[in-house]
Amino acid sequence: MKRDVFGRSFRLAGALCAPAAMILAAGCNAGGPDYEVSTRDGGVVSVRSAGPQTGSPEFANLKGFPELAASLTPPDLTAEGSWATGTAPVEIIDTRTFPQQIDRRIVRLGDVQDVEELLPGEPEHRITRRGPANNLVAGGLTEQKRTTAGPLFPSLDQTPWSPPDPTLAVGPNHIVETVNMDIAFYSKNGTEQFRGRLDSSGNPGFFETVGAGSFTFDPKCFYDLDAQRFVVVALETYGTTQAWIDIAVSDDSDPNGVWYKYRTDARVNVGGNLYWVDYPGVGSDGQAYYVNGNLFPLSNGNFGGVLIRSFDKSKLLAGQPAVWTDIRNSNSGSAQGCQHIGANPAPYFVEHWSTTSLMLTAVKNPLTAPQLVTREVTVPGYSYPSGGAPNNGGTLDVLDGRMINAMWRDGKLLTGHGVRISGKNQSRWYEFATNGWPNSGQNPTLVQSGNIDGGSGVHTWYPALFSNNAGAIGLVTAAGASNQYASVQYTGRKAGDAAGTMGALTTAKIGTAAGSGRWGDYFDMALDPDGNTFWICGEYYQASGWGTWISSFTVSCPADYNADGAVDTRDVLAFLNDWSAGNGGADWNHDGSVDTRDVIAFLNTFNAGC
Repeated sequence: MKRDVFGRSFRLAGALCAPAAMILAAGCNAGGPDYEVSTRDGGVVSVRSAGPQTGSPEFANLKGFPELAASLTPPDLTAEGSWATGTAPVEIIDTRTFPQQIDRRIVRLGDVQDVEELLPGEPEHRITRRGPANNLVAGGLTEQKRTTAGPLFPSLDQTPWSPPDPTLAVGPNHIVETVNMDIAFYSKNGTEQFRGRLDSSGNPGFFETVGAGSFTFDPKCFYDLDAQRFVVVALETYGTTQAWIDIAVSDDSDPNGVWYKYRTDARVNVGGNLYWVDYPGVGSDGQAYYVNGNLFPLSNGNFGGVLIRSFDKSKLLAGQPAVWTDIRNSNSGSAQGCQHIGANPAPYFVEHWSTTSLMLTAVKNPLTAPQLVTREVTVPGYSYPSGGAPNNGGTLDVLDGRMINAMWRDGKLLTGHGVRISGKNQSRWYEFATNGWPNSGQNPTLVQSGNIDGGSGVHTWYPALFSNNAGAIGLVTAAGASNQYASVQYTGRKAGDAAGTMGALTTAKIGTAAGSGRWGDYFDMALDPDGNTFWICGEYYQASGWGTWISSFTVSCPADYNADGAVDTRDVLAFLNDWSAGNGGADWNHDGSVDTRDVIAFLNTFNAGC
């Protein structure tokens, strides 16, 4: 007999079948291995293999959850302000039992498919409002280097799908990365510990065991610094009848092991038509995990706005059945939810609203009786991205100005997106003070903003940013030019730097071949639990297809070359060692060569101190 996580014992073996209450989850396993079935209050909450793992067919018995969820009636969110609740069972799976820990496959470029080609039709929803002019001015880059490089390594590469949509999550000892449609776990020195498909083409796929089919897309992941758990989200949609939000939470700070997984019905009824969720944003705070996304009709209808789903965090952390609340914002599009650090008055979401404003949304009482509150905040004017970005022979899509990521810490909200300034596509970032809104009677205000101008002819796009415990901000961006392959770049600023400024860009990885079409569709940034180190991931291109790159850096005084917190002769010696070796970090004046002019430039920086 096997004992479940609640102390009850069950066994499914040989030709035995589950009791009627369990058939939906486990089916009848004729001659297969044993399965451990966990129940709570007489209902099915999880099924997992308890026998030896020699292949993936036995996991086919675990696909009853879709039928359980599909039996639910999609909530009607037609009325403005209406909301609904939902539940889904949990499956508890230990990834260490998967028969193949590293499932890496060679992909021929001719077999790669654009993810968007597999999705239902999307009505026009791109927002191109023109706002009233204002006198606000965004800052820019300085020539000072503000970053010190840390570990960096190649990560997930070409899968059968494009674009990769890379995101990462960073724990104390491990890094999780997701792309379309793979997931991988790494040690912080870059050792790959786990890699597999997210969908049913895996052995098994990460979400296959909870019922996911052959098309998961737009995956995202993050590390909950408060609960010390990894969180992974992916979407599914099939035909005109199915749409799913899959979510998984690790049981501790090590992704190798037990995960609580859920496949939740994502269909909503608006005006008599069923809608599916696209382009998710993910966020968290002390009470919930948030997944929001654009609503498109499965068959008939117009653009439906944004769905905000708030998962009760306490249930997911305990491995209990998921409980969530849904609310629809009919006036929203391509919003991003915040990862919150500190006591937030409400969960925040942000989106571009016009050429001179962003829209902030707060959700009051997200788990009980959600209510939307919105405020438009004026920002420096810009044009929407257009014309794509050149990259030494190709032209890359830079999207439409939607926000790429968002985070909130102790009253400050950071976010960024692509804009067009002075005839070039450029990354733009913002910091807002939320001022206790929506409970304080005060409105959010813009604190500072800046453009990432990569230099003559260089386009930048897909900015993601985060702040650390010292108030420093790190930022990652894509960059490319007519004579430069697309690259992953990063920069940062100290808390006391001039408003709107970031330091000089540093290259994390540059491609070796030109690409065209969709790119990204986003980059990502995370803060290490040490509270200081920034980690980034982004896309580059090579002859064998797309690849992703994980890098880390700290933001420090530029003269603190060895990043030990002090400016002294050891920094000069460290610089001269790099300079003698011809290392790229010693190109202090950023002219493309390492020579005596760099020594002079560094000594000037050193003498100026911080």
